[in-house]
Amino acid sequence: MGTLWRFYAFSLGFTAVCLVLGAWYGYASTGSIAGMLSILWIIVVLSILEVSLSFDNAVVNATVLREMDPVWQRRFLTWGILIAVFAMRIIFPVAIVAIAADLGPVDAVRLSLNDPQEYERIVEGAHISIAGFGGAFLAMVGLSFFFDSDKDIHWIATLEKRIARFSSVPAVEIGLVLTFVYAISTALDPDDAFTFLTAAVLGLITFIGVHALGAIIEQNEARKKAAGEIVRSGLGGFLYLEVLDASFSFDGVIGAFALSNNMIIIALGLSVGAMFVRSMTVHLVRQGTLSQYRYLEHGAFWAIIALGTIMLLSARWHVPETITGLIGATLIGISFWWSVRHNRRNPDDATVPLAE
Repeated sequence: MGTLWRFYAFSLGFTAVCLVLGAWYGYASTGSIAGMLSILWIIVVLSILEVSLSFDNAVVNATVLREMDPVWQRRFLTWGILIAVFAMRIIFPVAIVAIAADLGPVDAVRLSLNDPQEYERIVEGAHISIAGFGGAFLAMVGLSFFFDSDKDIHWIATLEKRIARFSSVPAVEIGLVLTFVYAISTALDPDDAFTFLTAAVLGLITFIGVHALGAIIEQNEARKKAAGEIVRSGLGGFLYLEVLDASFSFDGVIGAFALSNNMIIIALGLSVGAMFVRSMTVHLVRQGTLSQYRYLEHGAFWAIIALGTIMLLSARWHVPETITGLIGATLIGISFWWSVRHNRRNPDDATVPLAE
């Protein structure tokens, strides 16, 4: 219990602060205890929604972070979470409205507070672009994990081994995503199809660009190491994680409007969820959980592929956020159980947790 408290104490404190702010805002805006309790309930549900949609985000964050320099680990877990909480959960929805409605940032904030119905309409009107960009980026993240000839641990062995065989085909993941994106675009109106295709291509370019930057930085590090220097940079991984978190947050921000169109309530609820994702990431990295449970990463990346697919499909067909969250949680839950079963049957394979 003491160990868990160490990882989640800050998130619990942050939650308490957000609930106090929510209670104050609820009573000030409604003038009643019942109204205040209703707003608090929405904040709690939104935070649970964000955690359920983003647990796979925490696993993937931990996968990348464990390979990063400790300095950049700390930077992501401090600066990165500030960007995740404030930029993506607060600034991002305002920026969408500012761009879509050709408004200034201040006017967009005023619109969110004074006319939440119109604000919600504008945000939802940008859903096709968000679905194309975020879905394509997440699909690439998931597929790249499995199209890897060096991967020697397979969870769904029959399928994953066959996928790995095609990893030598250049840009096979990009071809699969583009084919799927084009198929969905044929079911959209011409204008929407063009928007969707453009956003998806930009998502692919962003994925390639972030990885290219990471490769350049790694080559620079290799040259420094050859010259006798030991400085390591995690800038490439940092940027990759920030774009990844942005893609994960899209569905949470859009799905939040199913519960409320008030930006203050949405920001409080999603920020609580984002902070718990940060705590889960720290827990996974410090305790070496990914090493102990060999299939947990596989479940997370399958969940990412499912989320990316659902986001792309949502450009044409609505998929309830509850189903999205349940699919991710189920895949991770099964992979965790499968890992425990493997460790029981093969105790010699169980990895000792990484030291802090």
